[in-house]
Order: sequence, then C-alpha cells, then structure tokens
Amino acid sequence: MAKKNTRNTKSRIVSAAWKLFYENGYDDTTVEEIVEESGTSKGSFYHYFSGKDALLSSLSDLFDDKYQELIPTLDPEMDSFEQLMYLNREMFLMIASQLITTGEKHLLDHNRIYYKLLRQIVTEGQKKGELREDVSVNEIVKAYALCERALIYDWCISNGDYSLCQYAKS
Repeated sequence: MAKKNTRNTKSRIVSAAWKLFYENGYDDTTVEEIVEESGTSKGSFYHYFSGKDALLSSLSDLFDDKYQELIPTLDPEMDSFEQLMYLNREMFLMIASQLITTGEKHLLDHNRIYYKLLRQIVTEGQKKGELREDVSVNEIVKAYALCERALIYDWCISNGDYSLCQYAKS
C-alpha cells in the first residue's frame, strides 16, 4: 500500500508542476505553488526532487515508467509497425490524460500572424502547383507547424547540441 501512495504523491507533484509550467512558465512557477497545486507538502516535494530542475528532468522518468508498463502488453503477433503504433497511441493517451492543461494556448491560436502567414504561403503554393492540392491548406499548415515544433523540441532536449538552422536547412 505504501508503494501506491508513494507513486500517487510523486505523480500528483509531477502533474501539478507540468500544469503550472505550462500556464505560468517554468521561471514563474515556484516550488510553493507546485506544493499547493498538488496538495502535498514541501517535505514530500524535496523527498522526490532536489528542486525544480530535477522535477523538469522527471518527464523522461514518467515516459520510461509508462513504457515499462507497456512491455508485457505488446502483442507478439503484431508486426513491428503495429507495435510502434501501439506504443505511440498508448503514450499519447497517457500524455493527453496527465499533461493537458486548461490554460490559454497562445502558441496554438490559429488567428496568430504565424498561422495566417503559413495559410497564405500554402494557398499561393497550391495555386502555383508547387504544393499538393489533394490536401487542404489547413492540413498542410498543421503538418508544417507540427514538424517545426518537433524539431524545436528535439533541439531543446538535446541542449542545443547542433545548429538548429543548419539542421532545418538540411
């Protein structure tokens, strides 16, 4: 029973922290706010994490724990692609249930100049025959923005170990 409470306390701290990081930003979130949001204590926080940086690094642990849970559920009858898609779907379900927030999502606001510009470029590209016309403008914009965010995310978790501009160019 203690193991379950331990996991629950740590999970509540992590979930609260990610929610606050998303809503307020990492720098503007305090340990006190995380403790309050999670309904735990400062002692519990420091039992699991030496500070906010350690907590920020815990996302990989969260994912690895989920992968560990999924190993015995992989169907050996599935081909490799099906197994990868199964892992992908299960991880996205976990992420959606634990890391979703209700705060404003300014980066995803399709009324931003960013999205308006992308739609304009894609529309022109389709008119000129430079881009596929069998896919909607919004779907191409969505895929482009997703790839851009994925590259930025990888660059961030790689601590900027490569030139973002050079890699994007290649």
